[in-house]
Amino acid sequence: MRRLKNFFSNLKLKYKLFCLLSLVLLSFSIGGLVLLQYALVAYNDEIHRQSAQSLKVSSALIENEIEKMKGFSYRLSTDPYLQSYLYDLRETDDDYEAYLIGVTIKKRLIDLGAFEESVDSIQVYDTADRGYSTGNRVITIDNERLLQYKQETNQRDGGAAWFAPGDQDESFVVSREVNAYPDLSFERLGMIVVRFDMADIVSSFENSLDKKEMRLLIANSNKEIIFPKEITEKDSYLIASTQGTEGYQLVNHGADRYFVTYASADYTNWTYMIASPYSQLFQAVTLVQRTVLSIYLLLFVVLLFLGIRFIKGITNPIEALNRKMKKVQKGGVKEFKEESHIVFSKDEAGQMHENFNKMMNQILSLIEENYKKQLVIKDAEFKTLQAQINPHFLYNTLESINWSAKLGKIKETSRMTTSLGFILRSSLETKDALIPLAEELEIVKHYITIQSYRFQERLRFHSDIPDHLLSCKVPKFSLQPLVENAIKYGVQEIVGVCTISIVAVQEGRNTIISVNDDGPGMEQEFIHKLSSGNYRPKGTGLGIRNIDNRLKILFGPAYGIRVISEPGAGTKVVLVIPFEGGTDIVQSSAGR
Repeated sequence: MRRLKNFFSNLKLKYKLFCLLSLVLLSFSIGGLVLLQYALVAYNDEIHRQSAQSLKVSSALIENEIEKMKGFSYRLSTDPYLQSYLYDLRETDDDYEAYLIGVTIKKRLIDLGAFEESVDSIQVYDTADRGYSTGNRVITIDNERLLQYKQETNQRDGGAAWFAPGDQDESFVVSREVNAYPDLSFERLGMIVVRFDMADIVSSFENSLDKKEMRLLIANSNKEIIFPKEITEKDSYLIASTQGTEGYQLVNHGADRYFVTYASADYTNWTYMIASPYSQLFQAVTLVQRTVLSIYLLLFVVLLFLGIRFIKGITNPIEALNRKMKKVQKGGVKEFKEESHIVFSKDEAGQMHENFNKMMNQILSLIEENYKKQLVIKDAEFKTLQAQINPHFLYNTLESINWSAKLGKIKETSRMTTSLGFILRSSLETKDALIPLAEELEIVKHYITIQSYRFQERLRFHSDIPDHLLSCKVPKFSLQPLVENAIKYGVQEIVGVCTISIVAVQEGRNTIISVNDDGPGMEQEFIHKLSSGNYRPKGTGLGIRNIDNRLKILFGPAYGIRVISEPGAGTKVVLVIPFEGGTDIVQSSAGR
């Protein structure tokens, strides 16, 4: 939990706002979908309840019609005229008289309703199994079927016996024995068979089902379908899936799904079922559900898009201010100047930009003012350092001329004086801070001329500089003090010959100039003191330290002098400057 809290705390502001927006949208979406689902479930339950109630009403109507057929059979069996006719048939042996009685029976059956709607036929059988039939659809009942009717009616003791359609007879049958009631003997006089068409009874209800691709099924107590006659394997499966006496459920049959509503009748103990394709019944509900989900998804995407635009309107100015601060932190003052013209809104974020711009403008003014002061200071420091080389060199050179004069060497003294004059003229011309490397080498050669009269054969000098580097700009009097130090700490410290060389190479955008001597070398501790400024050298102490400071003032802290030496291995002083000597800096110095 703490890690999650820390992770959320370290998120960017726009991601936090995005999470908040997503949480709000998801909460409203989930709440809306839950309410929608609850409404759909309630709606489905209402459809189920209404369907079950409709089935119960319809089955009750069918049961009422069937009960009418039962009452109709009872009226026929108790009709006194029919009973008297059957009694006469049992007593007569005359075939003609029996024929006339049969005709009378048929007329009576017509009067009693043999041609009523839904009645296929009425058949009366006497004790000799002679039949007298009339009605809309009269058929001849075979002996096997007739025997079944007689056996079932005998077991009912005057009650009604029901028979489902068979292979030869598509009608429902209710049969009843005719017993003698007038004399209360209850003597068997014959049998009444009423055939009626179940399709006509349920036609009005079934026609309304066909429009919705529904199907009405009627099954007996053994779950055997008795209506309709033509059934499929699916119908048997749906009937077999019912549980209890009434209810509704969803039944899957293969790839199809059905909504089944069923109820049992109290009178016949039959089960009435309506099977409806689920997709057809709930097509409107499914369409509404998909439409609502699509609208929810569309609204979610639109609100998310608008929310992101709104979040960006808040976070973009803050992020821009943050980037601006980072650029300034890294020294990108130029980038700040380029972006300072962008106009932001007048809200809190825009006010922060405005305040930051004001603050930076004040800082830039202070920086520019301080920069001008630093330029004046650096210019004064550079001129001071450049001026300090002159008395130092003059002191050392006059000392050499003094030695030559004492020895009486007039020509040598004249040449040293000429070389000294050249060096003095060069030092007095302070207009240019940088000069070509060729001019600096000329100063070094005049200096070597002066020193060679002093040390004779003990001093050897040569230079190795490519022609293309002779035009490279170097600080004036940057090599002469290094050669002077090589003589002072090399030639003067040994008895034998000491060789001093100047080598220049180009490495990338830098020029590397080294002053080498094969003198006694230096200890690492001494080099460390020399580099850190903790050692005070002989004389005025303005040699290496002076040149290193001048290089850093002119070119920056990345440039300067590096001393490489080991005891007994000589000394190498490396001078690193930009190739061409920093022309832009020279021009700015000259302008000052």
